Amino acid sequence: MKFFSSALLFLLANHLSAQVDPSSALFRELKSRDSLLFEIGFNTCDISQFENLVSEDFEFYHDQAGVTASKADFVAGIRDGLCKLSYRARRELVKGSLLVYPLKKNGVLYGALQMGKHRFFALEKDKPEYFTSIALFTHLWILENGEWKLHRGLSYDHQTKESAVPSLKDKKTVKTKHH
Repeated sequence: MKFFSSALLFLLANHLSAQVDPSSALFRELKSRDSLLFEIGFNTCDISQFENLVSEDFEFYHDQAGVTASKADFVAGIRDGLCKLSYRARRELVKGSLLVYPLKKNGVLYGALQMGKHRFFALEKDKPEYFTSIALFTHLWILENGEWKLHRGLSYDHQTKESAVPSLKDKKTVKTKHH
């Protein structure tokens, strides 16, 4: 976990210059996985999406809810938490915010970082849907036996005003003396 955090911070600090084109097969595949995870899994409480897409050694880091250290705890949290709220939660990917960076070893693709911005809404009975927050996310996808599995998830910089979260492309890289 310490290595993962250090490596991710190093990559983010150096602004990851190898983003793939949105028309590439890798981008389209991971955007499709994002859609399955959120538009179907999160938005409709279809737990099977999380069971199918999430790696057995999954970890999730949330700036407000803390760390979820296993796939089982994550799935249970969705099933017993999100899906049992007094309102229906909905997540929406901010159009144009999705970025994908391939990860290779000796020139062979083994994973990818997917980053973006997402908005959250709530729908209560007899009320119109309303905005609740906007945040940034980073997902580490790894190829396992030819299938993309979500290994790490980070959801951070949650704000209650849409204008509070800048575009990922607009964030300034912070130079540090330590790598």
